[in-house]
Amino acid sequence: MACFQRASPTVKEILLNLLSAKRPREIDHQFYEFGSVEYRIQVFSSDPDHVLLSITTLLKSQGVSQADSLPYHALHGLYFDMVEVVQPPKDGYQLTLKIDITKMPQRKDDCIKVVTKISSVQAVLLSSQLKEMLWHLFSLDNFRIMFKPIKLVYHQREPFYIIRQPYKITVIFPMRFQDNSDVVIATTLFQELRYVAYSGSCTKAPPCSWSPIPPAELKGESFKDLSTNGGFVSFDIFSRHIEDSKLDKTVWNLLNFYAFVKSHVKCTRGFIQRRMHKRMESLSEVLQKAGISRNELLDKKAPRNICLTKTKKFSMSIILKPRCGFFSRNIKIAHS
Repeated sequence: MACFQRASPTVKEILLNLLSAKRPREIDHQFYEFGSVEYRIQVFSSDPDHVLLSITTLLKSQGVSQADSLPYHALHGLYFDMVEVVQPPKDGYQLTLKIDITKMPQRKDDCIKVVTKISSVQAVLLSSQLKEMLWHLFSLDNFRIMFKPIKLVYHQREPFYIIRQPYKITVIFPMRFQDNSDVVIATTLFQELRYVAYSGSCTKAPPCSWSPIPPAELKGESFKDLSTNGGFVSFDIFSRHIEDSKLDKTVWNLLNFYAFVKSHVKCTRGFIQRRMHKRMESLSEVLQKAGISRNELLDKKAPRNICLTKTKKFSMSIILKPRCGFFSRNIKIAHS
């Protein structure tokens, strides 16, 4: 699944390490990111001035075939003259880029900017696929017919559905969480999003709704896909949301919705834990102060108790002395 950062952190790190290396070296790295994006970075000893970056998104969809065309115009505009699109791409990959590292800027800041743009190729691919799908659904002639749900799987654990409905497209996210505490935090967020959607400040945003049970639009889907503990979040996309520059924002927000929810849950849980830790510290300080005050009070009372005991003993002897004298006098009188 796409993340908040458009640039791949792993690709960026590998490219920067290659550029900073004093000697050219041969590499062949193959790895995955976000559970659905596969990369392969290669540098051959026979051609150390060029880096081959191959990528595939492994998108699985039902109902709409994946487009074979790639956004070459966007790639050329994004990567300047130092990047060449290899035709055909490497076996098993959708796209292969040939990067000429000799044309990289000499200044460090400019070089980092270019590498960051090159590392964002996964965002270009993921966004272009969803853009084309939205355009295709809105271009259908019959606006009054409801089509079957299209299941998109960018990540095995995070599928979502796109449904063409009369005059709109509904995007539904089944939400699943491992901890019960995460469910409470997330459902609170979903309810807030539902209320905010009807406020005056969010009238232009896609309407949002949340339901603890599967919506009627998903009738007929497999029980496994509809088994959730966090309910279902739905967004209604209208034609105004895909006009001009709004399309980029709409697509990127949809791709990042799962990541946004996870980030919110993680930050909220950390905030609650910090608040509880501070409350525990405050409570322990109060108890510690109370314990010190009690000990001081006991220390002050202890000498007084000793004095009272001695006073009691002294006063008892004084009290008994007259009584003993009285008995002595009576005994003397009795014997006289």
